[in-house]
Amino acid sequence: MLQGSSILGHDRPPVIRISFPACVLSTVCLPLLGLITCVLISSVFHFEDSTGTHCQVPNYLPSISASISLSPECHIWRFCIGLHSAPRFLVAFTYFKFYKARFSSKFPENPLSCLNLAFSVFENLGLLLLTYVSSSETYFVHKEGFALFIISSVIYMLITCRLWKSIKKYSLSPEIAKSHHWKVRILLFEIAFLAFAGFFYWKHNVYCQSGSYTLFALFEYLVVFANMAFHLTAAWDFKSQEVMVISSSEDKNF
Repeated sequence: MLQGSSILGHDRPPVIRISFPACVLSTVCLPLLGLITCVLISSVFHFEDSTGTHCQVPNYLPSISASISLSPECHIWRFCIGLHSAPRFLVAFTYFKFYKARFSSKFPENPLSCLNLAFSVFENLGLLLLTYVSSSETYFVHKEGFALFIISSVIYMLITCRLWKSIKKYSLSPEIAKSHHWKVRILLFEIAFLAFAGFFYWKHNVYCQSGSYTLFALFEYLVVFANMAFHLTAAWDFKSQEVMVISSSEDKNF
């Protein structure tokens, strides 16, 4: 049982104290619930606006960009992403410290841990960019933010799987083996979903076939869900850790 933390020689009880898995779960649930809410509102109340494209063929699902660019959907999405971004940076730096402790003098794992942190930060920044600049406001900036998010996400997942392969090699823990197994599996799903989404997006733009945009939107959802599932594995990796906020103020005797 943790009794507090020593700061400048004084033991201070934490102001806020929650388990790391609970922190990770709440962080992932914010964009998940936000996305589901935005898609449902767009489908029910803004169906024509959120599913209409230049092809003018029937579509049955809004894309993510379309569903988060309308009102009140955009405000819900921005609230959820803004609230979840700080814990995302916390998790990124927690992984960085974890890798540095294990791979302080190993190559290529030590430089890969730095790249892993960089692409995790880029992924979060890309998500913030595409969130706060909607496709209906400045399409080019929104598109670049989406590209930054997707590319950084895939590279981050690839590097993470490589690092956990090394961790598994020198560990007999079944938890580490399970974490590596699911990370690799989710990465493969992510790449497959991205390929299908890209194919149906191309098919929609070239041939304007009815239903192609709907399938693109469906696989786009799956790409995002796979991304969330990958980040959720942090709950296994740090299941015994806690997140604490400790007051820095000192009691003074007068």
